Formats: sequence, C-alpha cells, structure tokens
Amino acid sequence: MSFSVRPTVQPWRRANLKRRFEILLAVAIPLPLTMLFALLSNLDVNLALIAVFLPLQLIAAGLVGVRAYGKRGIGDAALVVITIFFSTFVLVLLLSVLFSVIVEGGRAISWQFFSQNNVYVSPTTSLEYGGVGHAILGTLMVVGLTTLAAVPLGIAMAVYLTQSQSKTRNLVRTFTQALSGLPSVVSGLFILTIIEATQMGRSGFTGALALFPLMLPTVARVAEEALRLVPVDLRYAALALGAPNYRAFFQVILPAAKSGLMTALLLGLARVVGETAPLILTMNPSSSTSLNPFDGGMTTLPTFIYNYLASSYQTSQARAWGAALVLLMVVGLLFGLARILSKSKTTKKKASK
Repeated sequence: MSFSVRPTVQPWRRANLKRRFEILLAVAIPLPLTMLFALLSNLDVNLALIAVFLPLQLIAAGLVGVRAYGKRGIGDAALVVITIFFSTFVLVLLLSVLFSVIVEGGRAISWQFFSQNNVYVSPTTSLEYGGVGHAILGTLMVVGLTTLAAVPLGIAMAVYLTQSQSKTRNLVRTFTQALSGLPSVVSGLFILTIIEATQMGRSGFTGALALFPLMLPTVARVAEEALRLVPVDLRYAALALGAPNYRAFFQVILPAAKSGLMTALLLGLARVVGETAPLILTMNPSSSTSLNPFDGGMTTLPTFIYNYLASSYQTSQARAWGAALVLLMVVGLLFGLARILSKSKTTKKKASK
C-alpha cells in the first residue's frame, strides 16, 4: 500500500494574479497621467515627477496596500514607493552626470592630452595641443603625500581606540569625530595662515598638508569599525595558544580586518582626490610639469578644472570637461588597483592550498 504525499507550497510562493494585476495598474497608471498633466499645463518634467507623479503613486500604492493588508498596508506601500522613487531619482542623476562627463570630455581626449602640459597653450589654442599630463602627476604626488601621512596615522588611531584600555580613548574619538566635520575651505585657510606666518612658499607639500586633516578622520573611523567587526574569539584563540598580545594582533586580527582597512584607504582617497578649495588657497597653479612637490608651483586635476571651466572660450571649457573625465579615470584606476592588491594575497593562498 503506497501513499503519495503532495508537495506543500509555501504561502509566500502562491501566485495571486488579482493582486499582481492591481500592483501593475498602480505602477502603470500614474505615469501617463503625469505626462498628460505636464503637457497640458507646460509644467517642467522634473517638477511634475515630484509634484504630480509621486503623490499619485503614493495614492495608488496606498489603495493596493489597504486592499491587501488593511490599514498597516498604507505605511508599507508609502515606504516602498518613496524608497524606490528617490533611489531611482539619485541613480538617474548620477548616470546623467557620468554621461555628460563622458560625452563632453571625450571631445578633448587624445594621447597628447594625457602626456603634454600647457606651457605654450592659450585659451583659444586648438585641442590638438596641450593636455593634463602635469595635472595628473600633480594629483598623484599631492594625494600620495597625503596618503603616506594620513593612512598610517589613521590606522594607528584605530588600533589605539580598539585595543587600548586608556581613559583618553574618548578624547581621541571625540577629536576624530569633530575633525570629520571640518569644512575643506577651513582646512585650506588654516594652512594658508601657516604659510603667511612662516613665509613658506606655496607648493604641492602645502596642498598635501591642507588635505591631511580631511583624509585622517575618514581613515581612522572606517578602520576603527573594521577592527571592531573582527570576532573577539579569534583574539582569544590566539592568546590561548600562547601568542603575546602584539603577535595576536598583527598575525590574527589585522589580517582578518584587511578588507575593511582597504575600504578605509579607498574612502580616504575618495574624500580628498576631488578637493579643490584647499588646494586653490595653498598651491600656486603652474602650466609646466613639476616633479618637486616641495618647491614651486604645481597643478592638480581639480584645480585644472576650476581654472579652465570659468573661461568663456569653448576650447578651455572642453579642456575642463576632458580633465573631469581623466579624474574619473584616475579614481577608477586607483580603486581597481587597491582592490586587486587587497585580493592578490588571498588568491595566492587559495591557489597554494
């Protein structure tokens, strides 16, 4: 005698065609009504999306939510609609900016644009001459100097905040949080006062000094969170095996938090690589290539964009757009290189096993 058991279907997997149809109507109807209203009233499309489409979508989703779940469905429907609407809105803005930079900056992109400087270039010179080679080198040197100083100190602060039992930890944490809210122009003004007081010339080094207090708190806070996420059992296991505290930290905790520390580095780079205001105040722009960050003028990609975008000549504006595209490329290259370096050792270990 055999018994057949019917497979049970979970309630959340059961298709409700009527509810799906209602959701489809709630999504599809507000958009054509909004477009019709915008055409009849000559209302701006962006304003119509916020003033007409969003309220209509909230009402339609609320009606579906009431029919499906009662009064509590109104809040759930409103939360879903607002989240999806503003997430899509931000995504469209980001994609539009990226598209504009690629289209406008692509007109100036060529091999000489990456390799040449602007020593003999005027605002009306053809795009076939001149480039941002000197600005790329300036950006790498200024950001590199800032990274060499901020990353080790930021990680050291994170280690102190997570591993030490000193009573001054709260003071250091408060100082770090206060420094993270420092406006970039204030940092530039502070370094400018030091330049004026000490009669020190403006250079790439002074620009790196202005970026240092902007990068340090980002690295310290993210690195602190990364170290806190490491399970404490790993530390206890290392100590139970007889390892001293410093070896338990450097051989167990630090490797476990490597990806988080790399994220701290990337966020720190993202914080300062596009800064313009502190560099305008602390660096002298130069059209020539300079390999000495401690003496003479130097140009970075953000200051290059600032100087050329304000020009009324189309060729100068095209150079600014091209520099913006190059800046995006440099940021993407740095992020990709950092990710590759962070995963290379892990890949080698897996391959050896």
